[in-house]
Amino acid sequence: MRIGELSKRTGVSSRSLRYYEEQGLLTSSRSEAGQRHYSDAAVQRVSLIRQLFDAGMSSRVIATVLPCVDIPGDLGVAEETFTAMTRERDRIDADIAHLIETRAALDVLIAANSRHRAKLSAAPEPATRSA
Repeated sequence: MRIGELSKRTGVSSRSLRYYEEQGLLTSSRSEAGQRHYSDAAVQRVSLIRQLFDAGMSSRVIATVLPCVDIPGDLGVAEETFTAMTRERDRIDADIAHLIETRAALDVLIAANSRHRAKLSAAPEPATRSA
């Protein structure tokens, strides 16, 4: 199938499909006219790539993980994939920890602002001067 059909069947833009190819995540053959042609298996491949992107993985990490799908019986590939996935999970855990710290700091500021607003609303309004 050509790139337009793959795009329609997967809901992924042609631009993204070309990017996947540039990153080595997806392959196609070329016609004599230079048009990309994809196998039917490309639909599942694109679906998997989208799932990995949705899980927060970068194209670099996805390129490390995909060989496990392509060569499922290779222990070395499985080990590399495991390492890549656990490293990615550790990165996400660190991001979560940072977000929790940031939220806690924001909570302190919100509490301080709430106290300040309460003081302002309880204070008498300053008298206005006549001109």
